[in-house]
Amino acid sequence: MKQVWQRSSKDMTAMPPLRHRGAAKKPMWIIVLLSLVCVALMGAYVYPPRRYSACYFFASSVCTPFKDWLPNVAREKTDEEIISAVVIRDLLSMPMPVSKHPKIAFMFLTPGSLPFEKLWEKFLQGHDGRYSIYIHASREKPVHSSSLFVGREIHSEKVVWGRISMVDAEKRLLANALEDVDNQFFVLLSDSCVPLHTFDYIYNYLMGTNVSFIDCFLDPGPHGTGRYSMEMLPEIEQRDFRKGAQWFAITRRHALLILADNLYYNKFKLYCKPAEGRNCIADEHYLPTLFNMVDPGGIANWSVTHVDWSEGKWHPRSYRAADVTYELLKNITSVNENFHITSDDKKVVTVTPCMWNGTKRPCYLFARKFYPEAQNNLLKLFSSHTAA
Repeated sequence: MKQVWQRSSKDMTAMPPLRHRGAAKKPMWIIVLLSLVCVALMGAYVYPPRRYSACYFFASSVCTPFKDWLPNVAREKTDEEIISAVVIRDLLSMPMPVSKHPKIAFMFLTPGSLPFEKLWEKFLQGHDGRYSIYIHASREKPVHSSSLFVGREIHSEKVVWGRISMVDAEKRLLANALEDVDNQFFVLLSDSCVPLHTFDYIYNYLMGTNVSFIDCFLDPGPHGTGRYSMEMLPEIEQRDFRKGAQWFAITRRHALLILADNLYYNKFKLYCKPAEGRNCIADEHYLPTLFNMVDPGGIANWSVTHVDWSEGKWHPRSYRAADVTYELLKNITSVNENFHITSDDKKVVTVTPCMWNGTKRPCYLFARKFYPEAQNNLLKLFSSHTAA
């Protein structure tokens, strides 16, 4: 019996019972999976995404079910965010210098010569001391047909459509215009822009309000939010991303704010590029997104420059000489509601009234896109049209 017991003990040591063998061979992937889940939850607790509107490692659709039960821990701001917030806060609250002779700075962003100088000369005639002119010519030195534009060029650099160089040119124009303390409103115009009203009407329209006319709307489609890059996190969330027309008319305070911003500008410089990734167009998204984040109540959410996108093409409708009629100009100047259309399959149309100091007013002071051949017709119609 003693030998049997010794043999049995040896056998038991060499070969465990079947139930012990089964426990040792349980699938290890379950343990690994549980470990990964625990690590992920710990990471989410220690380094939570900002407001959990997006996830760093998964698509937002995957992360959505976890939003409600992830710990609501505030993200610690970076040094750059703190600096930016302080500068922007003080710029928005500090009093601006008061000018005894306030002027409008007309800033032309053009590849070369301005084809409508004679029309602008007629518009500006008799209003010396109430306006300034600045020209950013990115390709060639302009040849002038009006003495008002001679010597008004600033140092210019090459501009590529859709890239951050377009925003750089805008900032270069603003910097030069801000040197004159009398400039109180800053209007960005293209070489194909024309005025729609008399100088007095436009002057009183802009100087009579304290908001900036920056186009800004939420477009969930491929040409809106679809251009957002996750690389913009954590400072810019997808929910903050906006779209709008490039052509603005802004107050001196907001002009200074644009030059002061470095944090959000760098995000667009690095991650908003056409024909790369999500085909982001910097000049259509930077300013709308910036002001939606830092001063949404300070902008009108529409541009005072009319552009016709009704043809649904990559470029807006262009007007030739035969298109320029009294009826066309009256139709544009009578518009008092702003239209936005999403770029997704739903094509949702949003119509909002153009409100000026609480009163519904015409939306547009300028218009584009006109061919040079249209100047003679515009000159003939300008006096009769604006007098009506």
